[in-house]
Amino acid sequence: MGVSNDNLRPIRDLRVAVLFLTRVPVGRIIGLETESLARAAWAFPLAGSIVGGISGGVLYAVAGTEISPLGCALVALAVQVFVTGALHEDGIADVADGLGAHVRERTLEIMRDSRIGAYGVLALIFSVGLRAAMISGIPGPGFAFAAILAAAMVSRGVLPLVMHMMPPARMDGLSKNAGQPDLGRAALALAIGLAGLFTLLPLSVAFSAIVIAAVLGGAVLWWAHVRLGGQTGDVLGALQQVTEIAVYVAAAAGSSVFYV
Repeated sequence: MGVSNDNLRPIRDLRVAVLFLTRVPVGRIIGLETESLARAAWAFPLAGSIVGGISGGVLYAVAGTEISPLGCALVALAVQVFVTGALHEDGIADVADGLGAHVRERTLEIMRDSRIGAYGVLALIFSVGLRAAMISGIPGPGFAFAAILAAAMVSRGVLPLVMHMMPPARMDGLSKNAGQPDLGRAALALAIGLAGLFTLLPLSVAFSAIVIAAVLGGAVLWWAHVRLGGQTGDVLGALQQVTEIAVYVAAAAGSSVFYV
């Protein structure tokens, strides 16, 4: 007896999510369409768990050497960037460059430009620097591993909900082509991301991360709504980055908790 396509759909969706969000090989996926990514959006946090598992595992491994905590954090982030192809870092850099424009059309033009400006460089420096500093301040490699995994999951779990609620700012481009996940898939992605956050981290840290992420992510989305009239792939990348930073800040602040 063969396996129905419906039974294989979750596996296919996960492969599509991993293909889009990472460089991890998933093999050839037959019949990819523009709507495939929207259908697979629920699996974004599961793809994030692969990213977080790899980078967190590397941090845990090198923590047993003579490398300093900051050095371990930078190694883990370097691996994470390699695994994702700097997808989200590119987004926050482009959004930062767009801050220098004051007209919607010009902002979108700057964000689409493959060249990076001074604001974009500074955004990358601060993003990597903040994440490395916060990770290095997390007590114990086990807690740091858990924080990296939780951050990778929840920061990608919020993206489908934004894709559902905010219209694309462009009539072309990645965000438009990706489609709009339905509310059920968006809610499932958020639920999986939050489940990872609350399972892996203490309640106080998880709640603190949500509050910080709401402030930082809200600022990004408010700017996108006012300046662009919607979201783009770069906006989603910036949102992922600030949400990840929020988790690391909360975890570093909760330094009274130890994971070994």
